[in-house]
Amino acid sequence: MAMPQNSTGENGFCFAQTLDFSRPSPPPGEARRTFAAPSGREPCGTPLSNGTASSSAPSPADSCAEPLCSAAPGEEGTQFGQGIKYVSAEGEELACGWGGFTPGCLQLFNTSKGVLFFLCMASFLQGMTVNGFINTVITSIERRFDLRSYQSGLIASSYDIAACICLTFVSYFGGNGHKPRWLGWGVLVMGLGSLLFALPHFTTGRYEARSAAEVGICGGNQSLPCAQAASSPSSYRFGLTPLCTLGLFSFSAVFYTAAILGPAAGYLVGGMFLNIYTEIGREIDIAPENTLWVGAWWIGFLGAGAASLLISIPILGYPQRLPGSQRYIVMRVSEAHQLKDGSHKKASDPDFGKTVKDLPRSVLLLLKNPTFIFLCLAGATEATLIAGMSTFGPKFLESQFSLSASEAATFFGYLVVPAGGGGTFLGGFLVNKFKLRCSGIIKLCLLCTVSSLLAIFIFFIHCPNMPMAGVTQMYEGSVLPGGHLNLTAACNAECGCLRETYSPVCGSDDVMYYSPCHAGCKEVSENLRNGKKVYHECSCVEKTLLSGLSDAEAGKCTSSCAKKPLLLFFMFVVILFTFLSSIPALTATLRCVSDRQRSFALGIQWIVVRTLGGIPGPIAFGSRIDKSCLLWQDQCGEQGSCYVYQNSAMSRYTLVAGLVYKVLGTTFFIVACLLYKPPPAESAPGSSDASDNGNCDLQEHKPALPAEEDI
Repeated sequence: MAMPQNSTGENGFCFAQTLDFSRPSPPPGEARRTFAAPSGREPCGTPLSNGTASSSAPSPADSCAEPLCSAAPGEEGTQFGQGIKYVSAEGEELACGWGGFTPGCLQLFNTSKGVLFFLCMASFLQGMTVNGFINTVITSIERRFDLRSYQSGLIASSYDIAACICLTFVSYFGGNGHKPRWLGWGVLVMGLGSLLFALPHFTTGRYEARSAAEVGICGGNQSLPCAQAASSPSSYRFGLTPLCTLGLFSFSAVFYTAAILGPAAGYLVGGMFLNIYTEIGREIDIAPENTLWVGAWWIGFLGAGAASLLISIPILGYPQRLPGSQRYIVMRVSEAHQLKDGSHKKASDPDFGKTVKDLPRSVLLLLKNPTFIFLCLAGATEATLIAGMSTFGPKFLESQFSLSASEAATFFGYLVVPAGGGGTFLGGFLVNKFKLRCSGIIKLCLLCTVSSLLAIFIFFIHCPNMPMAGVTQMYEGSVLPGGHLNLTAACNAECGCLRETYSPVCGSDDVMYYSPCHAGCKEVSENLRNGKKVYHECSCVEKTLLSGLSDAEAGKCTSSCAKKPLLLFFMFVVILFTFLSSIPALTATLRCVSDRQRSFALGIQWIVVRTLGGIPGPIAFGSRIDKSCLLWQDQCGEQGSCYVYQNSAMSRYTLVAGLVYKVLGTTFFIVACLLYKPPPAESAPGSSDASDNGNCDLQEHKPALPAEEDI
C-alpha cells in the first residue's frame, strides 16, 4: 500500500502529493472484505490507525481531481469518516506572480520543491545572521564602540525583543492566513534590519587604533588628546519572526537542515571577515592577534541583508496553495492534553481561531494546559543557556586559551556546528526511530537534560590566566592582590607610559606586558617570518638563560593549557545534549495541544522562551562576565570595554549559571511528564503514532467497525 503524505495541518501550504489507497488482491481462497459504506453511499472504507482509509478498489493515483468518496452537494470541506477531509480549491488564484503579473516562466517554480528552496534560503540567511554573525562579532563591536558585556548582550537580545512584540499576532493570524505573504514580508524586513545593523559603521567616525609605531617605546610616548567616544550602535533587527513561526510546518527536516547550516556559515564566514581590518583600504601595522584590532564585522550584515531582500521577492509571489495540491488532508491522531472540564474540545471547531475575538479563549486554553506551560518553562531555561553561551562562547574561548577574536569565533564554530547540528538531527531521529508518543518524548528530553547537567560540572576546571605584569602579578613575579592594578615599577618608572596606550606584548620570559613602554623596551624591529613587531632591550623582561636577551613580541602570549582537550570535549557534550532535546521538546509541544492551536501554541511558547530565556540570557551572562574583568579600558577617565578577564571567575560564573538553569529545566520536564494526561485509547483508532507534521504510519489491522463479506 502506498503511503499518503500529509500536506499541512490547517489551510496553509498544501503540496502536490498523490493518494493511493489501493490494496493488493487477497490470496486465493481468502474472502475479501469491504467495510460498510457510511450514510448509504458506495463503500469508501474505514479509517486505519492514522485516520486514512482502505478501499476494496484502487483509487486514481495520478491526480486528485475526483473525490475518493462522492460527497453530497454542499459537503465540500467536510470530513469523510474520521480521517479524510476534502478541501476544495475552486475559485482560488494558484498562479505564481505579483498581482496581475504572472508570466509563464515563473510557473516552473510554482511547485513544492520551489517553495522548499526559497524557504531554506531564507532560513539559512536567518540562522547565519542571528545565530552566526551577531555572536561572532560581539567582541569586535565591544572594542569598536567601547561597550561592556551586558550592553553587547542587550544587542544580542534585540532579535528576541522584536520577536516578543510580533509573535502573538503573527502566529495567530499567520497560521490561518496567506503564509507566503507573511513569510515574504518577514524576510524583507529581516533584510532591511540587517542593513540597518551595519549602519553605525558608516555613521560614526573612523576607528583609530594606535599602531605599534604610534604606541612607541620607553621614553617615546607623547600625550594623547582625549578622543570623543564613538556612539553606541542601535539594533534594528525586526522582522525575522514570521520565518520561524510559520515556516516550521513545511518540510521541517530539510528546513531545519538549512537553519543549522546558517549559523555554521555565520561563524566560519564571520571569522574570516574579522581578519580584515574594519577600515578597509587603510594600512595599519597591527595584526589580528592584537587586542586593539577590530575586524570588518559589518560586511556579513550587508551581504545577508542584500540576499534577504532578493529572496523575499519570489516568496511574496507564491499563492496561498500550490496548483495540483491534494484536496484530501490526512487528519492527525490527537495526543492533546485532556482537560478535566473538556474545554479542549472547543479548539476542534472549524471556525475557532479565525477572528480576534477567539484570541483570549485560545490563550486561556493554553494556560489551562499544564504540560504545555511546563514545557514552555523548560524551553526557557534551555534558551537562557543557549543564548548566553552562543553569544559569549567565543569570548570564553578567547580568554581561556589566549586566542584572537577571529580564531575564537572560528574555533567556536567548529565546536558548535557538529555538536548542535548532530544533536538536532539525532533528537529527531530518535523520535521517529522509536515512534515515541508525547509522554515518551518528554522523558527523552528529561534524559538529555540530566546528561548535560552532569557534563556541565566540567566548568569546575579552567585554564590559568597568562601571567601579566601589573595585572595578575607584580613585576618581580610576586602575586598581585585581586582587583589591584600596579602598572608602574622601577624598571619603567622613567618611561612616562600612558594608560590609554594598551598594546600588549609577550616577553621572552613568557610574561605579558601592558605595552612595549610598560615592558621598558627601547628598540623595535620587525620579525621577517610573521611580520610582527619585536622589541629589544626591555628592562622589565628577565633575560633568558639560553639567549641572554630581554625581548618582547607584539601580541598576547600563547596559552599551553593542559586542560584544553578535556574542557573542549565536555563543552561539546553539553552542547550536544542541549540541542538533542530541542526537536523532541518542540514535537512534544505540538502534540500536547489541539491541532488547530499548534501554530498559535508555538508562537506563545516562543514568547515565553524569549521573554524568560532569550532576552535575559545574554544580558545576565554579560553582566556576570563583566564581574570577572581584571583590566578595563580607560578612555580619559571613563570605563570602556574589558581587556583582560579572570579565567577562574569566568568559569565559576558559567558553572553556577549552568547548574541553576539545568536543575530548573530538569524539574520542569519532570512536572510536565507527571501532569500530562493523554487522550483515552478509544478516542483514536488504532495505535500508530502521528508525527508532528501530520504523517502517520499505516499499519494493517482489523477494523473496529463491522465488516461485510464481499463474495
